[in-house]
Amino acid sequence: METFYKVYAFIFGSMIGSFLNVVILRLPLNGDIVYQSSHCPKCMNKLKVYHNIPILSFLFLRGKCAFCRTRISWRYPLIETLTGLISLWLLPEVITTDSMGFFFFNFAIACVFICHFFIDLDHHLLLDKLNIYLLILILPYVFFYHDWLTSLIGAAIGFGGPLLVTWLFYKIRGQVGLGGGDIKLFGILGLLLGPTGVMLNIFLSCFIGAIVGLVFIALQKMHKDKPMPFGPFIILVASLQIFFPEQALALQRLMFSMA
Repeated sequence: METFYKVYAFIFGSMIGSFLNVVILRLPLNGDIVYQSSHCPKCMNKLKVYHNIPILSFLFLRGKCAFCRTRISWRYPLIETLTGLISLWLLPEVITTDSMGFFFFNFAIACVFICHFFIDLDHHLLLDKLNIYLLILILPYVFFYHDWLTSLIGAAIGFGGPLLVTWLFYKIRGQVGLGGGDIKLFGILGLLLGPTGVMLNIFLSCFIGAIVGLVFIALQKMHKDKPMPFGPFIILVASLQIFFPEQALALQRLMFSMA
């Protein structure tokens, strides 16, 4: 039975991953993600049911459209596999109503993070629709399991701190430092992570982003004046904090001891 649950969790996750591919592709372009049938973006032919089997269809079609033979991006099976593995990893050891509630809560957050990550890479956008969905997910959890005052302070720091820095940067340099989506995401994460957690996220995401940016510039993969998507760094740090809390706490203690 345990093996059955694990197999089912992976299949479930990979199917959701297939839907996330649709969200990542269509949502930034204001496309329909519910009623419009799956089709090849190149030749526009509607895909058959057996063309939409997560992971397996990509392998059977050898990474090409069944109609026009245009190459299918490796990202599709990657996201399906990643979402399946996340579902499998989050599956609780003991299946109860409460444990499955936490499973779906954490899995839903992971799905939003995946969409944010890849959309920001492609379009340099953290969409309001995804941020609103994330807020709707987090608010009931915070209401029942967190101290409201602490969460509100975290949200204020997460939203207000980056907003102030961005405003000052614009006044001094005449350039926008952080996009509105990044600032809103920080505010929403502040509700969940609290004041200390969101400050840690701001520091680490900026630190990692700066290092990656310098490496890319040194390798001539990016011009110094070209903006770099910042959302993926926020997402990576938040994933560490939410899904690996013990490691994040140890890192937090280390930082405070060095301060």
